[in-house]
Amino acid sequence: MSEEGQSLSGHLNELRRRLTWSAVSIFTLTVIAFVFHQQILLILMEPAGDFTDLPHSKPIYTDLTEFLGIAMKASLLVGVFASLPFLLWQMVMFVSPGLNPTERRYLFVLMPLSLFVFFIGALFGYFVLFPPAVRFLITFGSDVAVPMIRIGNYVNLMLSLLFWMGIVFELPIILFFLSRIGVVGPRFLARNRRWAIVLSFILGALITPTLDPINQALVAGPIIVLYEVGIQLSKLGSKIRERKTKKDE
Repeated sequence: MSEEGQSLSGHLNELRRRLTWSAVSIFTLTVIAFVFHQQILLILMEPAGDFTDLPHSKPIYTDLTEFLGIAMKASLLVGVFASLPFLLWQMVMFVSPGLNPTERRYLFVLMPLSLFVFFIGALFGYFVLFPPAVRFLITFGSDVAVPMIRIGNYVNLMLSLLFWMGIVFELPIILFFLSRIGVVGPRFLARNRRWAIVLSFILGALITPTLDPINQALVAGPIIVLYEVGIQLSKLGSKIRERKTKKDE
């Protein structure tokens, strides 16, 4: 076998080994999470105020397997989220040998920072955004119809919101990275600020489960702030890129 073939075989074996450990981590933590699925579901329902305004003060399920399915889904997502530090570490260790020292340094800094920012975004959705949104949905039209909230619908909505708020909070890091590699620059971002504001409210309408402008503003406001933070970080990324270019010359 040629040296190139041996190298490829070694990379594939390394990739297989790290994927196996990642799968074992997700499976193990998912099983542990399923043992505590009731506590997890109660935590997810906490922003709704324990559904005190609903009949029986709890959500319902209408399909025989709905509760089991949503318990397994919530446990799987908790297992994935809890495994993220280990998964990122496996990915970093796999790709780092092929990077130069500067790229490796950025990778080791940005990966944990991205994870931290994602969780901050999810916490923002849990504590700030979701409580008023779910109260609006439960009370809107309650004089005309009695709300009977299905637990599957509620948990899916909650998990979707937490995920997208975590992604939204990655915006400054994404803008820094794009500026660092020269895709965008701070002048371009500042010049298109008005479009970013419009897009923020569009994303607010898409992410929030209501048409309430107050809840939409709760999403759009942080996105606008994160965009401004991203502009400042893009200035830093551009300066680093310019310094490196001059140094290489």
